[in-house]
Amino acid sequence: MTAAPSPVAAPERRRVRTSARDLAQIAVFAALIAALGLPGALYLGGTAVPITFQTLGVMLAGAILGARKGALSVLLLLVLVAAGLPLLSGGRGGLGVFVGPSVGYLIGWIFGALVIGWLTARLLPRYRILPALGATALGGIVVIYLVGVPVFAAITGTPLGVAIAGSAIFLPGDILKVVVTVLVAKGVHRAWPGLIEPRPWPWKRAASEAAAT
Repeated sequence: MTAAPSPVAAPERRRVRTSARDLAQIAVFAALIAALGLPGALYLGGTAVPITFQTLGVMLAGAILGARKGALSVLLLLVLVAAGLPLLSGGRGGLGVFVGPSVGYLIGWIFGALVIGWLTARLLPRYRILPALGATALGGIVVIYLVGVPVFAAITGTPLGVAIAGSAIFLPGDILKVVVTVLVAKGVHRAWPGLIEPRPWPWKRAASEAAAT
């Protein structure tokens, strides 16, 4: 006669399954960001920071996987780049990338995905278009620029005001990436709800906790 499974065994198996799924999702989005670098990089106006499609992958990672997994997918990509794999646009890779003028933007990718994912969890399960556009633009443009532009200015010796003005060249493409991200993420969350666990806004949680006491 077969013994009944321990009541602890099922949750343990579920945690392993969830962990394996999370790792697979992180790896898939790291690969997606790398694949979006295949079309190459475009340098406009003599800027030392290229225009690429890879920021789109960063935004998608945050908007579809959430804060933790989205940021980890970006971090995984950057670790592989540091190990020498040519996964950035234009076939760039190696430690030299992290002392170049675009390093601030690469670091900003991590925080951008983190912010997009955090905000997206507060917009679910409805995920309305206009708030989603604002959340994605905040993480995918404002946060990345806040890190990338000052670091670029410091490394290149460019006055900060000039660097800020020069970053405007990236805005039209980045705004388009925000729109694409939100449209794709809305379809994904409708088809596969639960990829990101909905979370309350901090003030709503505080209010509910105060009402319960």
